[in-house]
Amino acid sequence: MPGQPQTGPMVGRANIANLANTLTLLRLVLVPVFLLALFAGDGHETGFRILAFLIFAFACITDRLDGLLARNYGMATEFGAFVDPIADKTLVGSALIGLSMLGELPWWITVLILAREFGVTVLRLAVIRRGVIPASWGGKLKTVVQVLAIGLFVLPWAGTPGPFRVGAAVVMGAAIVLTVITGIDYVVSTVREVRRTAA
Repeated sequence: MPGQPQTGPMVGRANIANLANTLTLLRLVLVPVFLLALFAGDGHETGFRILAFLIFAFACITDRLDGLLARNYGMATEFGAFVDPIADKTLVGSALIGLSMLGELPWWITVLILAREFGVTVLRLAVIRRGVIPASWGGKLKTVVQVLAIGLFVLPWAGTPGPFRVGAAVVMGAAIVLTVITGIDYVVSTVREVRRTAA
């Protein structure tokens, strides 16, 4: 999820305890809370699944907020640039793995998405000193569709055959396509940037 930007001047390592970084850390703290709600009642309790969805949605909102704060109020830090993508992938990964463990999402989808997300994160962290590849509109669209798809599957009605499940599956299919396309695009863009800066 595109949270804290990795371009522009950093505030510095000392200024870690700002609001943007606090929201990033809160997102990490919410992960085990989300998982507790997701698996409560054997993972099929309607009330707990709705609660898990609300926690997931709130965590996603904190990702949007920390990015806005970092960009618009000078709260960008090296700490935030490093931890933000880790928090994002931890949240998404936990949701995907949890849904697959409950038998509501095929494991191949989880493996495919996580391989792309963690691969891109490692690549981004590896080249952050050389100059960062900014998130593209395709990447941002992928994030929105991916989060929407996961959120729909977290809701209890996605596990029951019917129109809701079909709709959730269609959105997840779109997320998979965007995940693959934007992953390839990011790798190509990064290789070009590294070659350009090395020249």
